[in-house]
Amino acid sequence: MSTSVNAVGPVAEIIGAVSPRRVARQRSKVREWRILIAALIVNDLVMTGLALRLAYWVRFDLNLPFFEFEALTSRTYYERLVVILVPLWLAIFAMVGLYQRDTLLGGTDEYDRVFRGTTLGLLFVVVIGFLDPTLIIARGWIVVAWPLAFVAISAGRLVVRRIVYRLRSRGHFLSRALIVGANEEASLLARQLQQWKTSGLDLVGFVDGVQAVGQELAPNLRVIDTLDHLDTVVQRYDIEEIILASSALTRKTTLDLFRRYGVSPGVQLRMSSGLYEIITTGLSIKEFAYVPLVGVDRVRFKGANWASKTALDYFLTVPVLLLLTPILVAIGLLIKLGSPGPVIHRRRVMGINGRQFDAFKFRTMSIHGDKILAARPDLQEELARDHKLKVDPRVTAIGAMLRRYSLDELPQLFNVLRREMSLVGPRMISPEEMARYDQWAMNLLTVPPGITGLWQVSGRSDISYEERVRLDMHYIRNWSIWFDLQLLWQTIPVVLRGRGAY
Repeated sequence: MSTSVNAVGPVAEIIGAVSPRRVARQRSKVREWRILIAALIVNDLVMTGLALRLAYWVRFDLNLPFFEFEALTSRTYYERLVVILVPLWLAIFAMVGLYQRDTLLGGTDEYDRVFRGTTLGLLFVVVIGFLDPTLIIARGWIVVAWPLAFVAISAGRLVVRRIVYRLRSRGHFLSRALIVGANEEASLLARQLQQWKTSGLDLVGFVDGVQAVGQELAPNLRVIDTLDHLDTVVQRYDIEEIILASSALTRKTTLDLFRRYGVSPGVQLRMSSGLYEIITTGLSIKEFAYVPLVGVDRVRFKGANWASKTALDYFLTVPVLLLLTPILVAIGLLIKLGSPGPVIHRRRVMGINGRQFDAFKFRTMSIHGDKILAARPDLQEELARDHKLKVDPRVTAIGAMLRRYSLDELPQLFNVLRREMSLVGPRMISPEEMARYDQWAMNLLTVPPGITGLWQVSGRSDISYEERVRLDMHYIRNWSIWFDLQLLWQTIPVVLRGRGAY
């Protein structure tokens, strides 16, 4: 591998700053982002004002019985208060990064920042009310304004984001990107960025010092030149983002690249961790004697993330179980009457940090299933390969119906209450399946398995085993509480259609 970057001229020339085409392109992109940020400010201004006014209507005009009487209910007073509070909220939104290019359009992280911004805004109002006794604010108004502001602002930003995503399909709001290095990590990085079509990166290919020019490492992405010609490639393709696949580069090459592009105004240099192909749990940096060292998280969810996921599980599971109790009893009776054997089947599966547990399911198979399978070598081969049988003679009549609509998995709600599982997570697997996950196995055990997940809404059992593994890793790497909510919402129509379940 080439261990240095060809040095030709000052940095300004390297990035093509004098190219009229590049200057025009950069100016166009600056205008695009200014328009977007202006649109977001207008959205936040309007939606916050509407939410605060709607909160007044809910608190004072509806006369709901659970609100206490408040002496000060003047509409004019609260309208003046809104005029003062909205600009302060926008300033708080700016502090949490809601108007910074690097934090926009990045998935559910934006909604997390909106939540933090609205929470800090309400806390600011509470503190001011505490410090200034003359400022009288109804507590009920504050309580109602908080969720209304979050929902209204998020809904408005969702519309703006969808418009931007549509524009990205037409070439707007995109940054041309180049991956330096061409190994397994580089290939996985490219595939991940290609699959996340809303990332905003327009990958043009790879530059490397070892792999042959023209070699395809990802769908429609090839090695377009050698590392020695990197400067020329940056100019030719108007590259704005250079992504270093760390494990494919020597230390000297990496330092050379940082010297040349680390402070370039027209190129953003980004470096992978070098562990992307095996680590999905997250990395943390801690200093020891002023030396920054990178550590690998043993679990994916910690602190507030674990608390929010647990709260979501209990908040939804408890009422659902109470509502479904009659249905659970009815299903149990149908299973008992339909075929001999227990109502509940216990399947030994892998849990977080390798702890095994019994996952509960309604029994869907005949108790003589082993004898039925022993007579079918073709089915034994299919089961060993896919861990599923598309046409399974062991399944009872009631069991087929339960599987079609995933009703057999309802007892796993009790596993959720026991914190062995989560409502959303990777597909649960048996100890014997661990070998199929290869280098990904260590990541799978850093999160609890889920009743539903990305694999469920992406085709259920119709997708290949390798695709299931990839989807599980994608979920672990990109998890957020908003991602869980999105997957729960998408699960409903998937289950009702009953496709891909067997």
